[in-house]
Amino acid sequence: METLKKLAEQGILTEEIKICAEKEGVSPEFIARGIAKGEIVLTKNKKSKLSQPCAIGKGLKTKVNVNIGTSKDRPFIEEELAKLEIALKYGTDTVMDLSTGGPIDEIRKLIREKCPVPLGTVPIYQAALEAVEKHHKSIVDITVSEFFEVIQKQAEDGVDFMTIHCGINKQALERLKNKERILGVVSRGGSFIIEWMVYNNKENPFYEYYDELLDLAATYDITLSLGDGLRPGCIADATDAPQLQELITLGELTLRAWEKGVQVMIEGPGHVPLNQIEANIKLQKQLCYNAPFYVLGPLPTDIAPGYDHIVGAVGGALAASAGADFLCYLTPAEHLRLPTLEDVKEGLIASKIAAHIADLVKGVKGAWEWDLEMAKARAKLDWEKQIALSIDPEKARKYRLEGGISRSKACTMCGEYCAIKIYEHAYKFLKGAH
Repeated sequence: METLKKLAEQGILTEEIKICAEKEGVSPEFIARGIAKGEIVLTKNKKSKLSQPCAIGKGLKTKVNVNIGTSKDRPFIEEELAKLEIALKYGTDTVMDLSTGGPIDEIRKLIREKCPVPLGTVPIYQAALEAVEKHHKSIVDITVSEFFEVIQKQAEDGVDFMTIHCGINKQALERLKNKERILGVVSRGGSFIIEWMVYNNKENPFYEYYDELLDLAATYDITLSLGDGLRPGCIADATDAPQLQELITLGELTLRAWEKGVQVMIEGPGHVPLNQIEANIKLQKQLCYNAPFYVLGPLPTDIAPGYDHIVGAVGGALAASAGADFLCYLTPAEHLRLPTLEDVKEGLIASKIAAHIADLVKGVKGAWEWDLEMAKARAKLDWEKQIALSIDPEKARKYRLEGGISRSKACTMCGEYCAIKIYEHAYKFLKGAH
Protein backbone atom coordinates (compact mmCIF):
# COMPACT_ATOMS: atom_id res chain seq x y z
CA MET A 1 0.00 0.00 0.00
CA GLU A 2 1.19 3.50 -0.84
CA THR A 3 1.98 5.60 2.21
CA LEU A 4 3.25 9.17 2.14
CA LYS A 5 6.71 7.89 3.09
CA LYS A 6 6.76 5.44 0.18
CA LEU A 7 5.58 8.15 -2.21
CA ALA A 8 8.31 10.48 -0.95
CA GLU A 9 10.89 7.74 -1.47
CA GLN A 10 9.80 7.69 -5.12
CA GLY A 11 10.13 11.47 -5.33
CA ILE A 12 6.38 12.00 -5.69
CA LEU A 13 5.31 15.43 -4.40
CA THR A 14 1.82 15.32 -2.90
CA GLU A 15 -0.40 18.36 -2.40
CA GLU A 16 0.27 18.24 1.38
CA ILE A 17 4.02 18.30 0.77
CA LYS A 18 3.63 21.36 -1.46
CA ILE A 19 1.47 23.19 1.11
CA CYS A 20 3.96 22.49 3.90
CA ALA A 21 6.91 23.54 1.73
CA GLU A 22 5.27 26.88 1.00
CA LYS A 23 4.56 27.46 4.72
CA GLU A 24 8.16 26.62 5.64
CA GLY A 25 9.82 28.58 2.86
CA VAL A 26 11.61 25.49 1.53
CA SER A 27 11.25 23.46 -1.65
CA PRO A 28 8.78 20.55 -1.87
CA GLU A 29 11.76 18.37 -2.75
CA PHE A 30 13.39 19.25 0.58
CA ILE A 31 10.29 18.08 2.48
CA ALA A 32 10.01 14.92 0.38
CA ARG A 33 13.69 14.02 0.93
CA GLY A 34 13.26 14.49 4.67
CA ILE A 35 10.19 12.24 4.75
CA ALA A 36 12.00 9.61 2.67
CA LYS A 37 14.95 9.63 5.10
CA GLY A 38 12.66 9.59 8.14
CA GLU A 39 13.98 12.95 9.39
CA ILE A 40 10.66 14.70 8.68
CA VAL A 41 7.10 13.52 9.29
CA LEU A 42 3.98 14.92 7.67
CA THR A 43 1.17 13.67 9.88
CA LYS A 44 -1.98 12.97 7.88
CA ASN A 45 -4.39 10.04 8.03
CA LYS A 46 -5.79 8.99 4.65
CA LYS A 47 -9.24 9.52 6.19
CA SER A 48 -8.67 13.10 7.34
CA LYS A 49 -9.05 16.32 5.35
CA LEU A 50 -6.58 18.86 6.71
CA SER A 51 -6.69 22.44 5.51
CA GLN A 52 -3.56 23.12 7.58
CA PRO A 53 -1.20 20.12 7.25
CA CYS A 54 2.02 20.20 9.23
CA ALA A 55 5.53 18.91 8.58
CA ILE A 56 7.80 18.29 11.58
CA GLY A 57 11.51 17.63 11.59
CA LYS A 58 15.00 18.56 10.55
CA GLY A 59 15.46 21.93 8.83
CA LEU A 60 11.91 23.08 9.59
CA LYS A 61 10.36 25.44 12.12
CA THR A 62 10.05 23.99 15.61
CA LYS A 63 6.43 22.94 16.05
CA VAL A 64 4.17 23.13 19.12
CA ASN A 65 1.37 20.79 20.19
CA VAL A 66 -1.57 21.57 22.47
CA ASN A 67 -3.21 18.85 24.57
CA ILE A 68 -6.93 19.12 25.24
CA GLY A 69 -9.49 16.58 26.41
CA THR A 70 -12.06 15.78 29.06
CA SER A 71 -11.46 14.05 32.37
CA LYS A 72 -13.78 11.92 34.49
CA ASP A 73 -14.27 14.90 36.81
CA ARG A 74 -14.91 17.35 33.94
CA PRO A 75 -16.44 15.47 30.99
CA PHE A 76 -17.69 18.65 29.30
CA ILE A 77 -17.16 18.65 25.55
CA GLU A 78 -18.11 22.35 25.23
CA GLU A 79 -15.11 23.30 27.37
CA GLU A 80 -12.73 21.27 25.23
CA LEU A 81 -14.11 22.65 21.97
CA ALA A 82 -13.57 26.14 23.38
CA LYS A 83 -9.96 25.18 24.20
CA LEU A 84 -9.55 23.91 20.64
CA GLU A 85 -10.76 27.28 19.36
CA ILE A 86 -8.25 29.12 21.58
CA ALA A 87 -5.41 26.81 20.52
CA LEU A 88 -6.15 27.39 16.84
CA LYS A 89 -6.53 31.15 17.33
CA TYR A 90 -3.08 31.44 18.89
CA GLY A 91 -1.35 29.26 16.35
CA THR A 92 -0.91 25.70 17.55
CA ASP A 93 0.58 23.40 14.93
CA THR A 94 -1.15 20.24 16.14
CA VAL A 95 -3.69 19.15 18.75
CA MET A 96 -3.95 15.99 20.84
CA ASP A 97 -7.26 14.78 22.26
CA LEU A 98 -6.46 13.08 25.57
CA SER A 99 -10.06 12.67 26.73
CA THR A 100 -10.71 10.22 29.55
CA GLY A 101 -14.25 11.21 30.52
CA GLY A 102 -17.67 11.28 28.90
CA PRO A 103 -18.58 9.85 25.47
CA ILE A 104 -15.05 9.44 24.09
CA ASP A 105 -16.03 8.57 20.52
CA GLU A 106 -18.42 11.50 20.20
CA ILE A 107 -15.87 13.90 21.69
CA ARG A 108 -13.12 12.77 19.31
CA LYS A 109 -15.39 13.01 16.27
CA LEU A 110 -16.45 16.55 17.18
CA ILE A 111 -12.86 17.65 17.75
CA ARG A 112 -11.81 16.03 14.47
CA GLU A 113 -14.61 17.80 12.62
CA LYS A 114 -13.54 21.21 13.93
CA CYS A 115 -9.77 20.68 13.83
CA PRO A 116 -8.00 21.77 10.60
CA VAL A 117 -4.55 20.82 11.94
CA PRO A 118 -3.19 17.30 12.57
CA LEU A 119 -4.94 15.51 15.44
CA GLY A 120 -3.26 13.03 17.76
CA THR A 121 -4.51 10.64 20.44
CA VAL A 122 -3.28 8.07 22.98
CA PRO A 123 -5.52 5.06 22.18
CA ILE A 124 -4.73 3.15 25.37
CA TYR A 125 -6.64 5.81 27.32
CA GLN A 126 -9.86 4.85 25.57
CA ALA A 127 -9.11 1.13 25.89
CA ALA A 128 -8.66 1.53 29.65
CA LEU A 129 -11.74 3.72 30.04
CA GLU A 130 -13.97 1.33 28.13
CA ALA A 131 -12.68 -1.67 30.08
CA VAL A 132 -13.62 -0.04 33.37
CA GLU A 133 -16.72 1.98 32.44
CA LYS A 134 -18.36 -0.17 29.77
CA HIS A 135 -17.31 -3.71 30.57
CA HIS A 136 -16.83 -3.37 34.35
CA LYS A 137 -13.47 -5.05 34.29
CA SER A 138 -9.92 -4.11 35.17
CA ILE A 139 -7.32 -2.65 32.81
CA VAL A 140 -5.37 -5.90 33.19
CA ASP A 141 -8.29 -7.81 31.63
CA ILE A 142 -8.12 -5.96 28.31
CA THR A 143 -7.42 -8.39 25.48
CA VAL A 144 -4.89 -7.76 22.73
CA SER A 145 -7.70 -7.61 20.17
CA GLU A 146 -9.48 -4.97 22.27
CA PHE A 147 -6.36 -2.82 22.30
CA PHE A 148 -6.16 -3.03 18.51
CA GLU A 149 -9.90 -2.48 18.02
CA VAL A 150 -9.58 0.93 19.69
CA ILE A 151 -6.64 1.87 17.47
CA GLN A 152 -8.59 0.89 14.35
CA LYS A 153 -11.68 2.78 15.50
CA GLN A 154 -9.65 5.95 16.07
CA ALA A 155 -7.90 5.45 12.73
CA GLU A 156 -11.30 5.25 11.00
CA ASP A 157 -12.23 8.54 12.65
CA GLY A 158 -9.26 10.26 10.98
CA VAL A 159 -6.69 10.53 13.78
CA ASP A 160 -3.39 11.57 12.17
CA PHE A 161 -0.83 10.50 14.77
CA MET A 162 -1.01 8.20 17.77
CA THR A 163 1.13 7.81 20.86
CA ILE A 164 1.75 4.09 21.33
CA HIS A 165 4.00 2.87 24.16
CA CYS A 166 5.81 0.15 22.23
CA GLY A 167 9.22 0.41 23.90
CA ILE A 168 8.30 -0.92 27.36
CA ASN A 169 9.27 -4.54 26.96
CA LYS A 170 10.36 -7.17 29.52
CA GLN A 171 13.97 -6.07 29.21
CA ALA A 172 12.98 -2.50 30.11
CA LEU A 173 10.98 -3.77 33.09
CA GLU A 174 14.09 -5.55 34.38
CA ARG A 175 15.94 -2.24 34.23
CA LEU A 176 13.08 -0.60 36.10
CA LYS A 177 13.02 -3.30 38.75
CA ASN A 178 16.72 -2.82 39.41
CA LYS A 179 16.54 0.98 39.58
CA GLU A 180 14.87 2.59 42.58
CA ARG A 181 13.25 5.73 41.20
CA ILE A 182 11.85 8.51 43.35
CA LEU A 183 8.79 8.93 41.12
CA GLY A 184 8.52 5.53 39.47
CA VAL A 185 6.45 5.83 36.28
CA VAL A 186 4.52 9.05 35.59
CA SER A 187 3.33 8.25 32.07
CA ARG A 188 -0.34 7.31 32.33
CA GLY A 189 -0.17 5.10 29.24
CA GLY A 190 3.13 3.63 30.44
CA SER A 191 1.64 2.77 33.82
CA PHE A 192 -1.33 1.03 32.14
CA ILE A 193 1.04 -1.08 30.02
CA ILE A 194 3.25 -2.00 32.97
CA GLU A 195 0.29 -3.03 35.13
CA TRP A 196 -1.03 -5.17 32.27
CA MET A 197 2.36 -6.82 31.68
CA VAL A 198 3.08 -7.53 35.33
CA TYR A 199 -0.38 -8.90 36.13
CA ASN A 200 -0.55 -11.12 33.05
CA ASN A 201 3.16 -12.01 33.04
CA LYS A 202 3.21 -11.27 29.30
CA GLU A 203 5.13 -9.12 26.87
CA ASN A 204 3.82 -5.66 26.00
CA PRO A 205 1.23 -6.38 23.27
CA PHE A 206 2.32 -3.34 21.26
CA TYR A 207 5.88 -4.66 21.26
CA GLU A 208 4.99 -8.32 20.68
CA TYR A 209 2.52 -7.51 17.89
CA TYR A 210 4.38 -4.54 16.50
CA ASP A 211 4.19 -5.83 12.92
CA GLU A 212 0.39 -5.91 13.17
CA LEU A 213 0.47 -2.35 14.49
CA LEU A 214 2.62 -1.29 11.53
CA ASP A 215 0.21 -2.91 9.07
CA LEU A 216 -2.66 -0.97 10.62
CA ALA A 217 -0.68 2.28 10.63
CA ALA A 218 0.30 1.79 6.98
CA THR A 219 -3.31 1.12 5.96
CA TYR A 220 -4.41 4.52 7.24
CA ASP A 221 -1.02 6.25 6.87
CA ILE A 222 -0.95 7.12 10.57
CA THR A 223 2.25 8.53 12.01
CA LEU A 224 3.37 6.58 15.08
CA SER A 225 4.54 8.74 17.96
CA LEU A 226 6.52 6.14 19.88
CA GLY A 227 5.76 6.96 23.50
CA ASP A 228 8.23 7.39 26.33
CA GLY A 229 6.42 5.37 28.97
CA LEU A 230 9.51 5.29 31.18
CA ARG A 231 10.25 9.00 31.00
CA PRO A 232 11.56 10.53 34.24
CA GLY A 233 8.95 12.19 36.43
CA CYS A 234 11.44 14.32 38.33
CA ILE A 235 14.90 15.65 37.55
CA ALA A 236 16.48 13.21 40.03
CA ASP A 237 15.30 10.28 37.86
CA ALA A 238 16.51 11.71 34.54
CA THR A 239 18.73 9.88 32.06
CA ASP A 240 18.67 6.60 33.97
CA ALA A 241 18.88 3.00 32.72
CA PRO A 242 15.12 2.37 32.25
CA GLN A 243 14.71 5.56 30.21
CA LEU A 244 17.68 4.74 27.99
CA GLN A 245 16.71 1.09 27.58
CA GLU A 246 13.32 2.18 26.26
CA LEU A 247 15.01 4.67 23.91
CA ILE A 248 17.29 1.96 22.50
CA THR A 249 14.23 -0.19 21.80
CA LEU A 250 12.43 2.73 20.14
CA GLY A 251 15.38 3.14 17.81
CA GLU A 252 15.07 -0.50 16.73
CA LEU A 253 11.32 -0.09 16.24
CA THR A 254 11.90 3.03 14.14
CA LEU A 255 13.84 1.05 11.54
CA ARG A 256 11.13 -1.60 11.40
CA ALA A 257 8.48 1.09 10.85
CA TRP A 258 10.43 2.69 8.03
CA GLU A 259 10.75 -0.67 6.29
CA LYS A 260 6.96 -0.77 6.07
CA GLY A 261 6.64 2.84 4.94
CA VAL A 262 5.31 4.07 8.29
CA GLN A 263 6.33 7.52 9.54
CA VAL A 264 7.67 7.72 13.09
CA MET A 265 8.52 10.35 15.66
CA ILE A 266 9.99 9.68 19.10
CA GLU A 267 8.61 11.11 22.32
CA GLY A 268 11.14 12.44 24.79
CA PRO A 269 11.56 12.96 28.49
CA GLY A 270 9.60 15.38 30.65
CA HIS A 271 11.75 16.20 33.68
CA VAL A 272 15.44 16.73 32.90
CA PRO A 273 17.98 19.04 34.59
CA LEU A 274 19.28 21.80 32.33
CA ASN A 275 22.78 20.34 32.05
CA GLN A 276 21.41 17.01 30.72
CA ILE A 277 18.97 18.30 28.11
CA GLU A 278 21.43 18.60 25.21
CA ALA A 279 22.83 15.14 25.94
CA ASN A 280 19.30 13.69 25.89
CA ILE A 281 18.63 15.21 22.48
CA LYS A 282 21.92 13.92 21.05
CA LEU A 283 21.27 10.43 22.45
CA GLN A 284 17.82 10.33 20.88
CA LYS A 285 19.05 11.51 17.50
CA GLN A 286 21.87 8.96 17.56
CA LEU A 287 19.85 5.99 18.82
CA CYS A 288 16.74 6.73 16.73
CA TYR A 289 18.46 7.60 13.44
CA ASN A 290 17.47 11.30 13.43
CA ALA A 291 13.74 10.62 13.59
CA PRO A 292 11.86 13.76 14.70
CA PHE A 293 11.95 14.25 18.47
CA TYR A 294 8.79 15.27 20.36
CA VAL A 295 9.47 16.51 23.90
CA LEU A 296 7.18 17.36 26.81
CA GLY A 297 8.75 20.57 28.00
CA PRO A 298 11.21 19.37 29.14
CA LEU A 299 11.03 20.67 32.73
CA PRO A 300 14.44 21.48 34.24
CA THR A 301 13.07 21.96 37.78
CA ASP A 302 10.29 20.38 39.84
CA ILE A 303 9.48 23.22 42.24
CA ALA A 304 7.25 25.54 40.18
CA PRO A 305 3.61 24.31 40.19
CA GLY A 306 1.54 27.13 38.75
CA TYR A 307 4.49 28.25 36.60
CA ASP A 308 5.37 25.05 34.76
CA HIS A 309 4.63 26.75 31.42
CA ILE A 310 7.65 28.97 32.15
CA VAL A 311 9.75 26.00 33.29
CA GLY A 312 8.76 24.15 30.11
CA ALA A 313 9.64 27.16 27.95
CA VAL A 314 13.13 27.31 29.47
CA GLY A 315 13.68 23.60 28.87
CA GLY A 316 11.96 23.63 25.50
CA ALA A 317 14.12 26.47 24.16
CA LEU A 318 17.28 24.59 25.07
CA ALA A 319 15.97 21.23 23.83
CA ALA A 320 14.83 22.60 20.49
CA SER A 321 18.02 24.60 19.96
CA ALA A 322 19.89 21.32 20.51
CA GLY A 323 17.80 19.59 17.84
CA ALA A 324 14.35 18.68 19.22
CA ASP A 325 11.73 19.22 16.55
CA PHE A 326 8.39 19.31 18.33
CA LEU A 327 7.39 20.76 21.73
CA CYS A 328 4.36 19.60 23.67
CA TYR A 329 3.10 22.60 25.58
CA LEU A 330 2.78 22.82 29.34
CA THR A 331 0.23 25.05 31.02
CA PRO A 332 0.32 26.83 34.40
CA ALA A 333 -2.08 24.09 35.56
CA GLU A 334 0.39 21.23 34.91
CA HIS A 335 0.53 18.83 37.89
CA LEU A 336 -2.43 20.64 39.49
CA ARG A 337 -5.67 20.38 37.48
CA LEU A 338 -7.29 20.31 34.06
CA PRO A 339 -6.31 23.56 32.28
CA THR A 340 -8.73 26.42 31.70
CA LEU A 341 -9.04 28.47 28.50
CA GLU A 342 -6.57 31.04 29.84
CA ASP A 343 -4.16 28.24 30.84
CA VAL A 344 -4.26 26.88 27.29
CA LYS A 345 -3.43 30.29 25.84
CA GLU A 346 -0.62 30.97 28.34
CA GLY A 347 0.89 27.52 27.83
CA LEU A 348 0.75 27.73 24.05
CA ILE A 349 2.30 31.20 23.89
CA ALA A 350 5.11 30.14 26.25
CA SER A 351 5.93 27.12 24.08
CA LYS A 352 5.76 29.18 20.87
CA ILE A 353 8.26 31.61 22.37
CA ALA A 354 10.55 28.68 23.21
CA ALA A 355 10.18 27.32 19.68
CA HIS A 356 11.05 30.68 18.14
CA ILE A 357 14.08 31.15 20.40
CA ALA A 358 15.33 27.77 19.18
CA ASP A 359 14.61 28.62 15.54
CA LEU A 360 16.91 31.64 15.88
CA VAL A 361 19.70 29.25 16.92
CA LYS A 362 18.84 26.73 14.19
CA GLY A 363 18.84 29.42 11.51
CA VAL A 364 15.32 28.56 10.41
CA LYS A 365 14.17 30.77 7.55
CA GLY A 366 12.24 33.83 8.73
CA ALA A 367 13.11 33.59 12.42
CA TRP A 368 15.96 36.09 12.45
CA GLU A 369 14.07 38.44 10.09
CA TRP A 370 11.12 38.58 12.52
CA ASP A 371 13.34 39.74 15.39
CA LEU A 372 15.12 42.21 13.13
CA GLU A 373 11.82 43.81 12.09
CA MET A 374 10.85 44.16 15.75
CA ALA A 375 14.19 45.81 16.55
CA LYS A 376 13.71 48.31 13.71
CA ALA A 377 10.17 49.10 14.90
CA ARG A 378 11.47 49.71 18.43
CA ALA A 379 14.21 51.97 17.12
CA LYS A 380 11.54 54.10 15.45
CA LEU A 381 9.20 53.92 18.47
CA ASP A 382 6.65 52.54 16.00
CA TRP A 383 4.16 51.12 18.49
CA GLU A 384 1.63 49.83 15.98
CA LYS A 385 4.26 47.82 14.17
CA GLN A 386 5.70 46.50 17.44
CA ILE A 387 2.24 45.32 18.47
CA ALA A 388 1.61 43.74 15.06
CA LEU A 389 4.92 41.87 15.24
CA SER A 390 4.26 40.61 18.78
CA ILE A 391 3.68 36.90 19.34
CA ASP A 392 0.53 37.97 21.24
CA PRO A 393 -0.63 41.30 19.76
CA GLU A 394 -3.73 41.39 21.99
CA LYS A 395 -1.68 41.37 25.18
CA ALA A 396 0.87 43.83 23.82
CA ARG A 397 -1.87 46.30 22.86
CA LYS A 398 -3.63 45.84 26.23
CA TYR A 399 -0.45 46.63 28.17
CA ARG A 400 0.34 49.60 25.95
CA LEU A 401 -3.10 51.13 26.50
CA GLU A 402 -3.28 50.31 30.20
CA GLY A 403 0.06 52.04 30.75
CA GLY A 404 -1.20 55.25 29.23
CA ILE A 405 0.34 57.04 26.26
CA SER A 406 3.34 59.23 27.07
CA ARG A 407 3.39 62.72 25.56
CA SER A 408 6.95 62.03 24.43
CA LYS A 409 5.82 59.11 22.22
CA ALA A 410 7.90 56.75 24.36
CA CYS A 411 6.34 54.30 26.83
CA THR A 412 5.33 55.41 30.32
CA MET A 413 8.27 53.53 31.86
CA CYS A 414 10.80 56.11 30.63
CA GLY A 415 8.78 58.93 29.10
CA GLU A 416 11.02 61.88 28.18
CA TYR A 417 14.04 59.97 29.52
CA CYS A 418 13.67 57.26 26.86
CA ALA A 419 17.13 55.90 26.03
CA ILE A 420 16.22 55.43 22.37
CA LYS A 421 15.20 59.07 22.00
CA ILE A 422 18.19 60.40 23.91
CA TYR A 423 20.65 58.31 21.89
CA GLU A 424 18.99 59.34 18.64
CA HIS A 425 19.57 62.99 19.56
CA ALA A 426 23.16 62.34 20.68
CA TYR A 427 23.93 60.30 17.57
CA LYS A 428 23.17 63.28 15.30
CA PHE A 429 25.89 65.28 17.09
CA LEU A 430 28.20 62.25 17.09
CA LYS A 431 27.94 61.98 13.32
CA GLY A 432 28.32 65.73 12.93
CA ALA A 433 31.55 65.67 14.92
CA HIS A 434 33.16 63.73 12.11
